[in-house]
Amino acid sequence: MRKQDTSHRKKYDFLVIGSGIAGLSFALQVAEKGRVCVITKKNLTDTNTVYAQGGISSVTYSPDDFEKHIKDTISAGGGLCDKEVVRKVVTQAPRQIKRLMDWGTRFDKKDDGKFDLHKEGGHSEHRVLHHKDSTGFEIQRALTKAVKNNPAIDLLEDHFAVEIITQHHLGEIVNKWRQDIKCFGAYVLNRKTNSVETILARITMIATGGTGAVYQTTTNPRFATGDGIAMVYRAKGKVENMEFIQFHPTSLYNPKERPSFLITEAMRGYGGVLKLKDGRKFMHKYDERESLAPRDIVARAIDNEMKSRGDDFVYLDVTDKDAEETKKHFPTITKKCAALGIDITKEYIPVVPAAHYTCGGIAVDNKGRASINRLYAAGECSSTGLHGANRLASNSLLEAVVYADYAAKDALENFKEYSFCNDVPEWDDEGTSMPEEMVLITQSQKEVEQIMSYYVGIVRSNLRLKRALDRLEILYHETENLFQGSVVSEPLCELRNTIQTGYLIIKMAQQRRESRGLHYNADYPNQIV
Repeated sequence: MRKQDTSHRKKYDFLVIGSGIAGLSFALQVAEKGRVCVITKKNLTDTNTVYAQGGISSVTYSPDDFEKHIKDTISAGGGLCDKEVVRKVVTQAPRQIKRLMDWGTRFDKKDDGKFDLHKEGGHSEHRVLHHKDSTGFEIQRALTKAVKNNPAIDLLEDHFAVEIITQHHLGEIVNKWRQDIKCFGAYVLNRKTNSVETILARITMIATGGTGAVYQTTTNPRFATGDGIAMVYRAKGKVENMEFIQFHPTSLYNPKERPSFLITEAMRGYGGVLKLKDGRKFMHKYDERESLAPRDIVARAIDNEMKSRGDDFVYLDVTDKDAEETKKHFPTITKKCAALGIDITKEYIPVVPAAHYTCGGIAVDNKGRASINRLYAAGECSSTGLHGANRLASNSLLEAVVYADYAAKDALENFKEYSFCNDVPEWDDEGTSMPEEMVLITQSQKEVEQIMSYYVGIVRSNLRLKRALDRLEILYHETENLFQGSVVSEPLCELRNTIQTGYLIIKMAQQRRESRGLHYNADYPNQIV
């Protein structure tokens, strides 16, 4: 890095990287006392939150209660949930639902005025609040409107976070054993000007979403490339539990489309039944809860049936349900399938598992603080201890808003104690040039997706993991060499992040010598918790 004129750089009390439910709810709270900058690499509404169809879980009416929700969460988590965290999140749910509604979110209600609650896999009661089958879209709409109307928040779209700034940018040696690493903000690529800007902040929140784009078949948008997780890992922050990648059992089988269109779990809670191509049920062979078993069990069951029979997909059947009710509850799915010539009230829906959610991520404490000082993380990019080895359906939006709240409260108590680091140099791109062939980047990205899908999917083995790591290491060295000599670009940064995210998934999968939750290793088939 070389020093330049720093008088023009941006300074904020709070820098928020990511514009989904975690980032925007955090921004709205801290904006009460400080200046906030929210950056997002695409548009403000291009987030994983938008793709969340099913809903948000919260104990609402009897006979449901907190103890049941806690038990369901821990049961789904394969023995790795932090029980204290589970209790805190579950008991906070009603309060956070009210906060979301205060910000303008609308949840569906019945004619009597009560919430219309869904039941999803792993839940013992109806407790999932929703807005038809586009709950995430509705939450994003409300939060986006609230943020845009807040004069204390600056919104920078088309701004890609390249690196968080720590002491190593000041020339200090930073290793993972140090306890005093601090975050001073981030280097951010302005996609419109193609220049890297320096944004300094007293507090930085990472809310960049998940890692689904590491896989070929995923319900996540293409921009879900693990950016926040990779940045924190490079900065020597603690990342954990990356082996637990949740594959949603039911994405719409349509090989020409990416991301895969999600068929919400609420459709199985509504009464949808999984069937083989010949119309026979099969889930009774795997779990007494059948089609309403937790996602890890259902995804492995479908994967096993497809592989043993040589089928490309299985079916989800809702044809025995009232046609008008089906269309009322699932208008988005009805419309999507109709566009492909499928009338879901009369025909089965072809479905296949797809990479969906990252249960691990940036390790945070019970206040949302990462291991790097002045840095917080919330939402899918974080690892709180709530999900353990497998996320209970519709707990993700809840976790995001609860931990954004914890983080905001802690950040507001402490941010004035931190000064800006004026010694941070500008980004140094001297001696770099544009890559001669963009095809090198796009082809490497395809290779990453193939490696992860073939070797690090629903079922793994020691041999598959080793092969994946060997192949990924070659791509890693090629990409780092390219990055060091090239002008920064979004495709190159995303490739770099997907490789490092894939590496973390593989390494942590190798370290877990058992089968537990979402991590199933064929070499340890009898060690399933």
